[in-house]
Amino acid sequence: MFGTSGIRGPVGEEVTADLALSVGRAVASEGATRIVVGRDPRVSGRLLADAAMAGAEECGADVIDLGMVATPTLARSVGWLDADAGIMVTASHNPTPDNGLKLWNPSGQAFDTDQREAISRRIESGDYELKRWDGIGSKSTQSDATDRHVEALVETIRRGADDGRAGDEDADDGSTDERVVNDRDADDGGEDGGNDEPLSGLTVVVDVGNGAGGLTADALAALGAHVLTLNAQPDGRFPGRPSEPTRENCRALCEFVAETDADLGIAHDGDADRMRAVTESGQFVQGDVQLALFARAVVSEGQRVAAPVNISLAVDDELEARGASLTRTRVGDVFVAERATEPDVVFGGESSGAWIWPDETLCPDGPLAACKLVALVAAAGSLDGLVSEIASYPLRRRSVELDDKYGAMARIEEAAVAEYADDRLTTTDGVHVAFDDGWFLVRASGTQPLIRLTAEARDEARTEELLDQAAGLIDGVR
Repeated sequence: MFGTSGIRGPVGEEVTADLALSVGRAVASEGATRIVVGRDPRVSGRLLADAAMAGAEECGADVIDLGMVATPTLARSVGWLDADAGIMVTASHNPTPDNGLKLWNPSGQAFDTDQREAISRRIESGDYELKRWDGIGSKSTQSDATDRHVEALVETIRRGADDGRAGDEDADDGSTDERVVNDRDADDGGEDGGNDEPLSGLTVVVDVGNGAGGLTADALAALGAHVLTLNAQPDGRFPGRPSEPTRENCRALCEFVAETDADLGIAHDGDADRMRAVTESGQFVQGDVQLALFARAVVSEGQRVAAPVNISLAVDDELEARGASLTRTRVGDVFVAERATEPDVVFGGESSGAWIWPDETLCPDGPLAACKLVALVAAAGSLDGLVSEIASYPLRRRSVELDDKYGAMARIEEAAVAEYADDRLTTTDGVHVAFDDGWFLVRASGTQPLIRLTAEARDEARTEELLDQAAGLIDGVR
């Protein structure tokens, strides 16, 4: 029932009001007495959120309706509002016909494997703690969750800027401050923050993707940036571009940034748990490069960064240079978040655009990532310059559509065991085969009827060769 990112599927087929009702019942029956519910702009969101709230109330839980919010806003609100759980109605970056539900803990962490299995068991068995008429829960609304999220982002970036200035003063050796920003006044008569704000002088284009991530523009403006927006009107049909912020889907953003004097571009998916970036020259930043930039900015010697098995060798290189290391997880932000609860893990992320700072929240927070990246650019002066510092190894991905993806994966694993030596093969999450000069991964998508192939090596020809080897495993079991 649960994929790597919650329950998702086509509305009216796999995802129905009946299913949402059951999820609400199950979460309340598992002991949650106070539940926060939110939704992204998808057309079916209101219906499904209403059903989930009805199910929770029916089993005695009090529910707080946040209305339309970003997923990280919902995840943060569970703790803010002293609730036991959160239910977010979203299909995140999936196509327009889909919707789904994702469940959250007060820590901001998504429900872990055991919690998801408990919910699934209740739904499959119909085991609910239904209440009599005088035991049903209540419903209230909360309208300031997004404003509170914006305030939290602004406080985080201001605190980071203050810490940086204090560090410069403590290390005063007579040198001058070499912090560089573009020599432009962000105050153009609008409502941008004053020039003493940490992001003053920067122009940022935010492509909201017709989703729920408009708070990013608000936070950046409050921090002094001059903000331009694309596709800012929430619309669950996603008329401006498809919800997933891929290179192809963000072509308009890349072109717009390149043709203006903007310092960078930011793109979100429908629920704003993902964030991707575009440099001032219009270059779409690879996810692994973004991960390396975030990781190296936060790690100290002996610390770890959590990322899935399909992450680039370039991340290892950046961490090793700083005495830190990479701990690999199963693919899926829920698994990255689980690893990020360990005390020496200071950051986690996926190349798809999910970024987690455990000291802030265990939810992938696209608006937080946007503000963090703009702050890095404010300090360095150029996102193109930052990107150029990260090694780029040829990494290729391919997807194969298969209805019986899990059956096919079982056959692929069997074939791989017969073909590759034990010291090269890992089957923790799909089939990962490592070589001295590269690796490939074959695994089933957690949300769509696809098998995904990834390969990386030190040169282009070897990367293509490894990707072909991966594809050969699929061809051999069809």
